[in-house]
Amino acid sequence: MENYTKYKLKTPEELSEVLAGADHLFVIACNKCFKEFESVEETDCEEFLKIAQEQGKTVTGSACIDFLCNKLQTEKKLAALIPEGTENVVVLSCGLGVQTVADLLPTQVFAACNTLNFRGHHGMALTKKACDACAQCYLNLTGGICPIVDCSKSLLNGQCGGAKNGKCEVDPNRDCAWEKIYRRLEKQGRLEEFLSHPVELRDYSKVDHKVISDYVKEVREARFDGYYGGVHPAERKALAENAPLCRFPEPETVVIPLSQHTGKPAEPVVSVGDSVKVGQLLGKADGYISASVHSSVSGTVVAIEPRLHPVSGKPSPAVVIRSDGKDTLDESVTPRGTLESLTPDDLYNIVRDSGIVGMGGATFPTAVKLKPGKPIDAVLLNGCECEPLITADHKVLLQYADEIIFGLQAILKAVDAKRGVIVIEDNKPDAIALMQEKTEGLENIEVAAARTKYPQGAEKMLIKRVLGRQVPSGGLPADVGAVVCNVSTAKAISDAIQLGMPLIERVVSVTGERIKNPGNFIVKIGTNVRDLIEYCGGITADNAIVKIGGPMMGLVQSDLDVPILKGANGVIAVDPDPTQEMPCIKCGRCVDVCPMELTPLYFAKYADEGNFEGMRDRNVMDCIECKSCEYICSSKIPLLSKIRAGKAAVRGMK
Repeated sequence: MENYTKYKLKTPEELSEVLAGADHLFVIACNKCFKEFESVEETDCEEFLKIAQEQGKTVTGSACIDFLCNKLQTEKKLAALIPEGTENVVVLSCGLGVQTVADLLPTQVFAACNTLNFRGHHGMALTKKACDACAQCYLNLTGGICPIVDCSKSLLNGQCGGAKNGKCEVDPNRDCAWEKIYRRLEKQGRLEEFLSHPVELRDYSKVDHKVISDYVKEVREARFDGYYGGVHPAERKALAENAPLCRFPEPETVVIPLSQHTGKPAEPVVSVGDSVKVGQLLGKADGYISASVHSSVSGTVVAIEPRLHPVSGKPSPAVVIRSDGKDTLDESVTPRGTLESLTPDDLYNIVRDSGIVGMGGATFPTAVKLKPGKPIDAVLLNGCECEPLITADHKVLLQYADEIIFGLQAILKAVDAKRGVIVIEDNKPDAIALMQEKTEGLENIEVAAARTKYPQGAEKMLIKRVLGRQVPSGGLPADVGAVVCNVSTAKAISDAIQLGMPLIERVVSVTGERIKNPGNFIVKIGTNVRDLIEYCGGITADNAIVKIGGPMMGLVQSDLDVPILKGANGVIAVDPDPTQEMPCIKCGRCVDVCPMELTPLYFAKYADEGNFEGMRDRNVMDCIECKSCEYICSSKIPLLSKIRAGKAAVRGMK
């Protein structure tokens, strides 16, 4: 593999000149990028430490950091690294890393390397800095501010005299680089030394960075919009968003798994041969983290047996019911009262007994969220639907706006929160307008239009965007005073209170480039996925893959004879993902787009090595499995499957 590493350690002679008079050094080395990912830490740091020792330097410590130019992550790491007694910091990296560190630290920063093979910005790095790869780095002299790229005229020896009010005469929107350099050197007590330095000469012209700078500025703004990271995959929602919401025909048979949620499976309370009605309890929640399941049809229980589960891919206990086509309601399905008459405990019990879970895909029992055990001041409803293709929640927003608002009011009362926010991505302007109209007179409920970005709907991202709060590693939304629910979940809560109907159906998008006639349907839980696809005209390509969920986080189905579950917002048929995996080249894109601020490239490496302790230590359990890293990966590495395998192994550790 071609090695496009961007820096090379200076020779001992060059380092002796650079570090003359400098001592008590802390060494920061950037692990090289744009090369095959073979070793976790590069050897340049060790080599420099040997040279420093030979030259009689005192080293206070050292650290190797990935993608030093990623300022957000580097700033966090540096805060706890620099020990007392450090007088100077030596950086082993390209010019971008040196500039980043120089911006973050008050001490003098020395560049110990020459930049090679590289001009401009790290392709997707979240840095405002640029490098011209001049291989005669001036950052040691200028306090870590590059005169080649930061000065419009690339002056090497001071101001041109044309700056006005600190702005460049060539570009009045740009700060004068040399004024910035002078201020920094003066703060470091080095200005007089610099002014006595011999004149610098450069014998080749500068590169025009305007085009690449504008591009990187645009990318950077998108990366930091609302929260760190994320991607912008093609939406592809036009396939189904104009299809009306229709009720799917009554299924002849439904398969109701006893596990459709996070936590323990429900315990069956019916037997083979029993007659059941719509809304009747089939399985009772077994414990605090569990959820009851109910019949979506009236008919006869013909089996209670293991059936293929679409999430685990393995047989799982299920209740099989043959419908009588009558849709006879169970006697328990009656309105439960008004919001004014119901207490928070009443609301908790209704939601728990109705088997309501997170309907955006996570399937966490919603009742648990209504007993957070901590003060809650805000409830967020997720109407983002950031997955490509899927339009189910969009249809719910348009069709059931009043029910969604009622459900939100119920949640607010249950958790005693004063503020409710319905968050909708700006690619759904009709839903935003409708919800704004519906909530206009409600003082405690607002509608927030969020710029479209994936994975916007993940609860930690939503909290950061709307509330500006960071859920701690391993923490829950309640830790920062928030509860997050999906809009379809809010609608289900409304049904449970106003109609007395437990969660027995949901809206599902059947879509994708390989579905003949995409559509949106109200589907009874337990309906066969194959029946849904055939009703939409079938699949148009032999090599298409079917996922339940969206193209990013959805689960591939090897057998279509599986049931629709409570968390299934979509059934899609699409072309398979590219499978030609190449070695990791340490481009850093996965780090730049990870909304949880993790280092996915290590998860892939450690998974291949069976180093699950390493995955745990790098916080793999914080991964939300959004697939942004895999989507952006230059080498087409199946990162998500490696991460899931690693998380399973970590869970099995004692």
